[in-house]
Amino acid sequence: MSLPFKFGKVVEKRFFVNRHFEIDFIKQNILSQINITLISPRRWGKYSLVHIATNELSKANKQIKVCHIDLFNIRTEEEFYKIFADSVIKASTTKWEEQIKLTKLFFKKLIPKLSFGVEESNSLSLSFDWEEVKKDPSEILNLPEQISKKKKIQLVICLDEFQNISHFKYPLAFQKKLRANWQYHQKASYVIYGSKQHMMTHIFESKSMPFYKFGEVIFLLKISNDHWKKYIVRKFKATKKTISSKLASKLAQLVENHSYFVQQFANMVWLNTETTCNKEIIEKSLDQLLNQYEILFIKELDYLSNTQVNFLKALCNDETQLSGKKTISKYKLGTSGNVSKIKKALIDKEIIDQQGKTVIFQDPLFRLWLKKRYITNN
Repeated sequence: MSLPFKFGKVVEKRFFVNRHFEIDFIKQNILSQINITLISPRRWGKYSLVHIATNELSKANKQIKVCHIDLFNIRTEEEFYKIFADSVIKASTTKWEEQIKLTKLFFKKLIPKLSFGVEESNSLSLSFDWEEVKKDPSEILNLPEQISKKKKIQLVICLDEFQNISHFKYPLAFQKKLRANWQYHQKASYVIYGSKQHMMTHIFESKSMPFYKFGEVIFLLKISNDHWKKYIVRKFKATKKTISSKLASKLAQLVENHSYFVQQFANMVWLNTETTCNKEIIEKSLDQLLNQYEILFIKELDYLSNTQVNFLKALCNDETQLSGKKTISKYKLGTSGNVSKIKKALIDKEIIDQQGKTVIFQDPLFRLWLKKRYITNN
């Protein structure tokens, strides 16, 4: 029997929990050619959400073609232009003869070099003279719009890990190039998302940035405990096992209703349950999960300063006035200015995140481990 809960990969719709509004919202905006930016902390299911919405659209409407581009390993402008051109051409048609035709049709100033892999299917690869591309990349950046017009289709360009453009040599200048071209696209549309919330928020919500008001911005919210409770109970029942609503709710609460960790924790509990789940099984499963991550958590602490660790202790102890005199004195944080520096450093390390005025751990298991196994022993 396969495991009833999924995490760590693209999730099928049957494993989704109450994202109906978000899926419909994304689909309606795409159909209206409105660009979308999806912002949330990591491991909240952004990629799966976009994948399901665009997959449903392309199946229902053959004129919609979806191009998924992952920028995780892209560190330079030159690499971006190559993967962007490659991906857009291949998404528009699976026939390599037509891919060659489109390449020749839309590149006039830039003369790309074409190469082929061993397999014929989808093996076309483009490369460009970087010195020429630097002068004017508009032919590459306007490719989705030009192809959409020519083939009478709508190309939907999905860009994952978009915040990685910050690694480029001149990130702000690069954003201006993208905006200068993409803002005029009427047929092609863009769905942009990434795993570093604070960076994505800065790119798309700061008035001074080129991508401000580029399209509809969606801040993905956590799935409510009530929906998780019903989902967990249903999944147990479908596999002829039982968990009470109260324990299912507790399971999700322990990992703060975090999509990735609820599914992972639920799997561990399900594996430890023969027929009926109880409180002891929940506790045993949590200990197993913390044991599984303990080496990684210890390593995480090794890279933190004493004041950063003290800040996390304060956070674990639910201190609300992190810059207050009492908190600073109690946890030896230095000064209020130093607290701001600590907070920024921990955000940059992706250990914590800030949502409005609230500071949270990105990884609820790390918080649990600190509370149960580190702070109590120090």
